[in-house]
Amino acid sequence: MALAILCSGQGGQHAGMFDLTGNAPQVAALFAHAATLLGEDPRILVKRAERDVLHANRTAQLLCTLQALSAIAVLNDVFPRPRCVAGYSVGEVAAWGVAGLIGTTETLDLVAARAGVMDAASHGDEGMLFIRGLGEAGIEQLCVGREAAIAICNPADAWVLGGRRTALEAMAEEARRLGAARVVSIPVNVPSHTYLLADASVAFSHILAGIHLQPSPTTGTRLFSGIDGDSVLDAKNDVNKLALQISQPIQWARCLDGCVEAGAVAFLELGPGRALADMAAGAYPHIPTRSVDDFRSVQGIVDWLSRVT
Repeated sequence: MALAILCSGQGGQHAGMFDLTGNAPQVAALFAHAATLLGEDPRILVKRAERDVLHANRTAQLLCTLQALSAIAVLNDVFPRPRCVAGYSVGEVAAWGVAGLIGTTETLDLVAARAGVMDAASHGDEGMLFIRGLGEAGIEQLCVGREAAIAICNPADAWVLGGRRTALEAMAEEARRLGAARVVSIPVNVPSHTYLLADASVAFSHILAGIHLQPSPTTGTRLFSGIDGDSVLDAKNDVNKLALQISQPIQWARCLDGCVEAGAVAFLELGPGRALADMAAGAYPHIPTRSVDDFRSVQGIVDWLSRVT
């Protein structure tokens, strides 16, 4: 009987994302370190910054990772064990921190480096696109002959594609003609998890080779790898998957399946947003699912956990 902890990717940043955890004493050093990376206190940044600033690649990755790390710092003692941890896109790096494999400030440094190599490998004319309601064969056909590829495989024929903006625009129009239920541009400016970022994977693998790792996740914690949904059993052997996922598709449906197979009785997304909670609820409607963003107090989360785990 486990709690499945989901670490969000970028896209859901908002002004109130740190209201619940940002002033807790146990996160003071973490926010101070984040401020050195962002150039100002992130709790102030999210409240005053324009949307374009919040969704800039480096800033977005750091903010979303900080959200996960601050949430686990505040809630770790009340989260039950055993627990499963899975992260979506940059959330997978955060998940390694949440699972105790990488120190919290080191996780933020790693994310800053990750964003740097991704930006360096991008050309400024790329983005990402969400399509729901077409099968895998149809999605693959959309990509043929275009500088684009499947980036994330979500449950229920929900796909994220990455590529050149001109290619994505043409694919969006074609997807609508083919009867896709939903087609939405994602506020991300890099072609994450596609072959277009192969150089970034290589660069990040060199960075990962120099980090300090714990040999295995914290006792009672099962961590899932995004590119295959497998459990991370040996950190030293599996850490390069964090580099590979920059240029290979994320198998998010498999990660959710892995959590359920491991005995998950509830899903809790650390946020920001509730995109992962919505996907988990859609795939497994019988399993209680919430996001930290749903609650007004830490006690509210504690009370919910006591009812569902």
